[in-house]
Amino acid sequence: MTKKYLDEVYELDGDAQALYAQWAGSYDAEVTENGYVTPQRCATALREAEADLTAPVLDLGCGTGLGGLALRLAGFKIVDGVDLTPEMIEHARARNIYHTLQVGDALSAMEGQNYQSVAAIGLFSPGHAPATLIDTVLQALPSGGRFVFSLNDHALAEHLYEGRVMAWTDSGAARCLHREHGEHMPARDIGATVYVLQKS
Repeated sequence: MTKKYLDEVYELDGDAQALYAQWAGSYDAEVTENGYVTPQRCATALREAEADLTAPVLDLGCGTGLGGLALRLAGFKIVDGVDLTPEMIEHARARNIYHTLQVGDALSAMEGQNYQSVAAIGLFSPGHAPATLIDTVLQALPSGGRFVFSLNDHALAEHLYEGRVMAWTDSGAARCLHREHGEHMPARDIGATVYVLQKS
């Protein structure tokens, strides 16, 4: 019987990278059987925010590539991926949908690049990506750049994540183009808010 990881992932208080390395082989099957719809929601939101479909998009925390696949199916022609976990990257590579893939973090992936759009699909959650990563991405984006990301119910309960969003939008440093709460993993009764922010 294949080990299930979803119960662990939402109670994580330690090494997320080690957990994802173990989970890589069964990740797609487990999240799919729980109705994971956030990749499609994020990709649609970014397209509807009038992002340039021909410009490269960075899929941050790309995992096995479910987000990249959704972006490609939504019409984005060039998708690059980055993730901290080599085992996840290998599964993403097998999809043959990415222009480039690298093991690394947001800063290393965005350094020297001029991404107009960045996606962090299913990435933000307590014990995984910190709320300050919202600042890191927006600071690295050019003026007019778009950042699509999701905050699941666990992240929303922390208030730190939405606090970073409000700090950017309330100050006028970014504009909210899209904000919608909806399904994340319906089989687990978990929702998520999808945001698209545009840097001023």
